[in-house]
Amino acid sequence: MQRTPAGETVIVPRNFKLLEELEGSEKGHGDMAISYGLVDPGDTFLREWNGGILGPPGTYHDGRFYELRITCTDNYPAEPPTVKFISKINMTCVDPRSGLVQHSRLSATKNWNRNLGIEQILTGLRREMCSDANRRLRQPAEGLTF
Repeated sequence: MQRTPAGETVIVPRNFKLLEELEGSEKGHGDMAISYGLVDPGDTFLREWNGGILGPPGTYHDGRFYELRITCTDNYPAEPPTVKFISKINMTCVDPRSGLVQHSRLSATKNWNRNLGIEQILTGLRREMCSDANRRLRQPAEGLTF
C-alpha cells in the first residue's frame, strides 16, 4: 500500500509489486547473503521463484547454501507466499518431512502485511538460523534434499 499526497491509500497491484521485487533482486539491492529470482523468466504470472540463503557464520549453517522454492499465489501480497526448502535443513520453523516453512513459526510471515515481500522472508529465515533455538541444531549432510 502507498499513500498519495492527498493521504489516500492506494493498493499496489500484485504484478507491480512482484515486478518491483524482481527488479530489486536483479540489481543486487539488499542483503547479499540472500538471492531470489523467477524459476522461468517467461512466467508472466510471476508465481514460481527460486531463492537462496547463505548460512550465517558462527552457526551450524556457516558456509552452506540453502536452495528454496517460493510460490506467490493470486492472493500475494495480501497473504505471504508459500516457501519450501529444497535443501535439507533442520530448523524449528521448517516442517522436517516436507521442507515447508511454517508461517506461524516465522516472525516475517506470522506478522505478515502487504508491505513485506520475498526479501523480508529470506532475511527473516537467515536471522532465524542465528536464533538460540536454531544456531546449534545439527544439520543433515550437505547435498541432501526434501
